[in-house]
Amino acid sequence: MRHAFGFFLGVLLTPALVYGAAWGYVQAGQSFDGTGQEITDRTRIYGAFALLAAVGLVMGVIIVARWASPLVSLVPALVLLGFSAYFLVDPDRVLDLPGKVPPAGDMDFGLRMLLGSGVYAMMGFALLMPAWAPRRWSSHRDEDAAGMDFYSGMERRPSRNGP
Repeated sequence: MRHAFGFFLGVLLTPALVYGAAWGYVQAGQSFDGTGQEITDRTRIYGAFALLAAVGLVMGVIIVARWASPLVSLVPALVLLGFSAYFLVDPDRVLDLPGKVPPAGDMDFGLRMLLGSGVYAMMGFALLMPAWAPRRWSSHRDEDAAGMDFYSGMERRPSRNGP
């Protein structure tokens, strides 16, 4: 059941991470003048950075959380790495995909830029790492039955002063 919920949550998180990063990138780019080296819209850039920080925070939580099924991070990782690999094989076809899914406009630019610059590949590799930990695939009940301490992963031994 834990892995089914993890798969469902991974499917929901995939577009949230992809679109959140793309929208934050576009908004940050529109609020900064690179030639004049100044921020043109402080409110917009603060919101963009807050959104990018939220995307990073969500990624960090699903990477580090021991209680989460590895499918929570594996599903977005495979999607991001798959699109990045497909971009390397046929860039024209992949760069046409953002124009075919809503919403159109500035979001398409952000999706294309993050895909073409390798940011989505980097996010995918970071999200792939938790799937390699065997402990994430087992249930917590298996660890408790084997006499393992959930928090430290060390075997519990009775102390001299009591249990």
